Amino acid sequence: MEIRRAGSVAEVAAAGHLFDHAVRTEWAECFLTAAGHHLFLAHEDGVDVPVGFVSGVETLHPDKGAEMFLYELAVAEPYRRRGVGRALVLRLAALGRELGCYGMWVLVDTGNDVALAAYRSAGGKGDGTCSVVTWDFA
Repeated sequence: MEIRRAGSVAEVAAAGHLFDHAVRTEWAECFLTAAGHHLFLAHEDGVDVPVGFVSGVETLHPDKGAEMFLYELAVAEPYRRRGVGRALVLRLAALGRELGCYGMWVLVDTGNDVALAAYRSAGGKGDGTCSVVTWDFA
């Protein structure tokens, strides 16, 4: 397996099957060119399209410094529970360390055992104290 940073809209579009919705060219371009936004793609030998991705965004606060927010992790069904998610999370964590982030965090749907297993295998641990509050602007 090889993990590479996405550098073009075409690379992001090639991973379109992994996203929740259709990749929009203008949004992909904006993401790729925005400071502090990161997207890594996992490629398996002999597979033409990416089999997984992880995206992260550096967050900065005046009293805390920089922290990596793991925005989304996706692995194609046939490649789950084979270390792809773990490798992607570890790559984003390594980048966070390289950039001087003091930590990394992610929100996970309760009951998403596959994601929880990937995060735990990459050294993450739940603190059991979070609730998610959302606003819908659509």
